[in-house]
Amino acid sequence: MYCNYCGKVIQDDANLCSYCGKRVGAVTARKRLVRPRTNRKIAGVCAGLAEYFDLDVTLVRVLWLVITIFSAIVFGILAYVVAWIVMPEEPEYLPAPQGQQVTNS
Repeated sequence: MYCNYCGKVIQDDANLCSYCGKRVGAVTARKRLVRPRTNRKIAGVCAGLAEYFDLDVTLVRVLWLVITIFSAIVFGILAYVVAWIVMPEEPEYLPAPQGQQVTNS
C-alpha cells in the first residue's frame, strides 16, 4: 500500500504513515465532540478537543494554558468550565456478558 500524501510504501494494515505521520486507511476522527473517559487530567476537555481536531493532547493543553495566562486567567478558566458543562461525556462501553456454561450432572 502507498501513502496518499507522501507516496512511500507502507504496511497494508497501517493506520498512520511512518514517513509523514498522516492518517491512512479507514480510521477517522470522532464525529462528535465528547469528553473521553481515558487520558483525562481534570475533566477531559483538552483531550476531547485534541481527538476531535486530530491534534496532540499536550499541544492542546499547552495552548489552553497560554490562552488562560494571557487572558488574565478568568477567560481560560471560565471557558474550561463552560466546555466541561457543554461537552457530553463519552458513552461508557461495557463488555458483553459472557454466557454461563451449563454442565450436565
